[in-house]
Amino acid sequence: MKALRFHAAKDLRVEQIDDIPAPGPGQVAVKNRFVGICGTDLHEYGYGPIFIPKEPHPYTGAHGPQILGHEFGGTVTAIGEGVTNVKVGDRVAIQPLIGPRTGEYFGERGWLNLSPVLGLVGLSWGWGGMAEASVLNDYNVYPIPDTMSDEEAALVEPTAVTVYACDRAGVTAGSSVLVTGAGPIGILALLTAKAFGATKLFVSDLNETRLKLAREILPELVTINPAKDDLVKIVQDGTADNLGCDIAIECVGNDRALQSCLDAVRKQGTIVATGVHPGVGQLNFFDVTFKDVTVKGSWCYPAHSWPRVIDLISSGAIPAQKVVTKKIQLDDAVAEGFDALLDPAGSQLKILIEVG
Repeated sequence: MKALRFHAAKDLRVEQIDDIPAPGPGQVAVKNRFVGICGTDLHEYGYGPIFIPKEPHPYTGAHGPQILGHEFGGTVTAIGEGVTNVKVGDRVAIQPLIGPRTGEYFGERGWLNLSPVLGLVGLSWGWGGMAEASVLNDYNVYPIPDTMSDEEAALVEPTAVTVYACDRAGVTAGSSVLVTGAGPIGILALLTAKAFGATKLFVSDLNETRLKLAREILPELVTINPAKDDLVKIVQDGTADNLGCDIAIECVGNDRALQSCLDAVRKQGTIVATGVHPGVGQLNFFDVTFKDVTVKGSWCYPAHSWPRVIDLISSGAIPAQKVVTKKIQLDDAVAEGFDALLDPAGSQLKILIEVG
């Protein structure tokens, strides 16, 4: 079968590899349909291996070359012994976290994202979404309703990231929310915050094209380019008593963006860091203390959140498909997908690869 595999930084190859094996006990075979290119995939392509293990993964045993892709869905083609949650023919969305579900504190509670031996489909598992088929554990596959499209199935994973971030932030009816970063996760965070009841939405980004796309998706959104706009003043002027926003969600993985969150949030507000920051960062902790704010991290999502996120998308509460700006074929994934998204002047948000 055909698959896109990571070999090294700047070395992705569309290759013919062996077909998937028959699923073993507790496993499911899936014909993949659509897969999204995630920021994590881009980081692996540009600078990896990062999450892709150089030696066999301590839990999954996986190592490179790695089939990429953890944002995907497809159709069940076979099930192994003991599988009861799906049947052949079911359309499914993939929950990519892999880890022990018994005998380990976090796994027993559905918090595989916090497991010390966390593995991920498409990064540290033998299979991924950027191939024609995959073999997964039964707990990685969730049936989707007829009201959800195949494209939307590939958006459950990134939407789960933003649902968890908004849960961590405590977004509720009437909240004012600033998101730093108008990429796919940033826009999904804004759509999720709106679904949760937020009434004042702000986004900052240096890319004017992405700010324009953000306004097209959410016309009520206040967009800010911090290179030429006074971010703090705009947020304060747009919030009650000029205090600043209730919540700021950082979706870039950039110290300046995180500091902007601290500058713009009101006293006793909440900051959630969703972007992955490399190494030790800088934040004005005098202001953290003086403003009496809460700073939280948000890593992935709990594995048990899939039914809820599927319902939020399929019901229309979170119109996740609005972030998709392009669909391409697997053969064109590197040039028209990865390279296009890494272009600083690029005009794309979320690109889906059609693999089946």
